Amino acid sequence: MSGYEAARVRLIEPSPSITISTAAKELRAAGEPVIDLSLGEPDFDTPPNVVEAAYAAMKRGETRYTPPDGTPTLKDAVLEKFQRENGLSFERANISCANGAKQVIFNALMATLEPGDEVICPAPYWGSYIDMTLLLGGAPKVIKCPIGDGFKLTPTALEPVITPQSRWLMLNSPSNPSGATYSTDELRALGAVIGRHPRLMVMSDEIYEQIYYADEPFASFAAACPELADQTVIVNGVAKAYAMTGWRIGYAAAPAALARVMGKIQSQSTSNPCSISQAAAIEALTGSQNFVTTARAEFQARRDQVISGLAAIPGVKIIEPTGAFYAFPNLGTFIGRRAPDGILMETDTDLATYLLREGKVAGVQGAAFGLSPYFRISFALSRANLSTAVERIHDALNALQ
Repeated sequence: MSGYEAARVRLIEPSPSITISTAAKELRAAGEPVIDLSLGEPDFDTPPNVVEAAYAAMKRGETRYTPPDGTPTLKDAVLEKFQRENGLSFERANISCANGAKQVIFNALMATLEPGDEVICPAPYWGSYIDMTLLLGGAPKVIKCPIGDGFKLTPTALEPVITPQSRWLMLNSPSNPSGATYSTDELRALGAVIGRHPRLMVMSDEIYEQIYYADEPFASFAAACPELADQTVIVNGVAKAYAMTGWRIGYAAAPAALARVMGKIQSQSTSNPCSISQAAAIEALTGSQNFVTTARAEFQARRDQVISGLAAIPGVKIIEPTGAFYAFPNLGTFIGRRAPDGILMETDTDLATYLLREGKVAGVQGAAFGLSPYFRISFALSRANLSTAVERIHDALNALQ
């Protein structure tokens, strides 16, 4: 046991996607032609108008501390975004900005969780929900939502697991890793259950909102269930929509009392998000949205290419994602088969290791998201790389006996 690791830290694991991506980078450094489909990061550059806004802010001397949870101007840009795109009206007091959407979520959980409080996580889930909950003394409660349910939580699955200790329900639409999205009617049906449990709050993670392919408009939980405003936190940010993952700006709309506590926590952890990144985010949210439209169209073309390719592989089961930039095929057919070197594929972790070792394709096993036997791949890469990756996956899976 390390003398530098508290007991609470031993409850959590490093991010599986980052671990796999690191392994892929090491293999590439050793000369292996690995294609890395493990990270959720757009391959586009940040739009030029956003970069110019950051440069202009530096020239104006906007390089000092700001309020811990964001400048008034950034909060106003967030308010404008919510009104323009979601029909939602908030006040500045409802908005909390942080160093990425991840910190927003962490702040909200830290502000509210007491030891033993339950956090309901529909699986497949983003792994950080579980580890943050454990780190903060909460108790994750997983509900499996397999491919037959479209990877979505239903009211009948939710109701029986709610207890007096239930504090949060984590909803992620569009979903990482499945790309599933909820309609307004589906959210309202869940809201009817949640409304019967006033202590239960909803963390609606909408970070992939702009990467959305369904015909009907995107449904925000807050817009679908306005009567649950006091139980709802909307999480979003500029990372995915504007190719700004490294700029680290996320934001939340929350009950004013909770937003205030989140800001207090941040004042004693990181203090304010980078002042330059805040200026860039203001331009992203209020400037031209042409980049968002163009990127969405390209992601959709890549999605169609990848889903078509994976669906053509004998034994692969897959449904078309309606948001985000992930494919999440079921590889259960291949469990129990052996690689050419005789190694048995006992789990989807074995399959992911095999596909990296033999197929030279890095993806993340479904176990990392609470649901096996699946395999998450990101299609936030060039079409040429995706074409090669799908061919390699086909050949590697076909070689299993």
